[in-house]
Amino acid sequence: MYSPAWLNCLGRLLFVFVGCSSVIGNVGTTSAIQPAVAHGLALAVLIMMFGQISGGHFNPAVSLCAYLCGGMELLLLVPYILAQMLGGMVGASFARAVLPPEVYANSTGGALVVLSNDLAIVTLAEIIMTMFLTLVVCMGAINSQTQTPMAPFCIGLTVTANIFAGGMVSGACMNPARAFGPAVVANHWDHHWIYWVGPIGGALLTVTFVRFVLGDRKTRIWLK
Repeated sequence: MYSPAWLNCLGRLLFVFVGCSSVIGNVGTTSAIQPAVAHGLALAVLIMMFGQISGGHFNPAVSLCAYLCGGMELLLLVPYILAQMLGGMVGASFARAVLPPEVYANSTGGALVVLSNDLAIVTLAEIIMTMFLTLVVCMGAINSQTQTPMAPFCIGLTVTANIFAGGMVSGACMNPARAFGPAVVANHWDHHWIYWVGPIGGALLTVTFVRFVLGDRKTRIWLK
């Protein structure tokens, strides 16, 4: 149980390091290309490398969704989430250690920043983007009828697409651990709750769709 959890911790560490570094290095520009491509590529590669051992779980919302859709055991859920949170903090710490202090400070350390005053819209954006991401995870990697070896790339591309679509609204987090690690290291907690409520809400919507409509016969609890 704990070996896969620590692999997820390592994967989360690397993902957050790359993600934070790409955001910090992108400060002063209006383009989302650098963070979108960096997050998507890093996630696809890490899932490809670690997926067969640990499931490639680097996101608490994804882990919750996978458990509720029958893709993992309850015994693994808490260790996975704790490992993801720890990895996020260490990855954000590494980004702070290797990047210039003035650039780090100007970018809030890669922590998520709400760019709209309408918090309901920002939360809705996180719900929609996380629903898209978790739906791709469940249908591409868990659901027996739609599983594909291309799932890691589909998941990475979904993250990239979401950052292009919602980066200027909410930062396109979709991942509480991605928000938590940099928030701890940079001590930046403005509207941090959005990056828990939004992703968890999106994950639960995916669970509803998969369990009632889209899942295979083993997964669906209605219309079998």
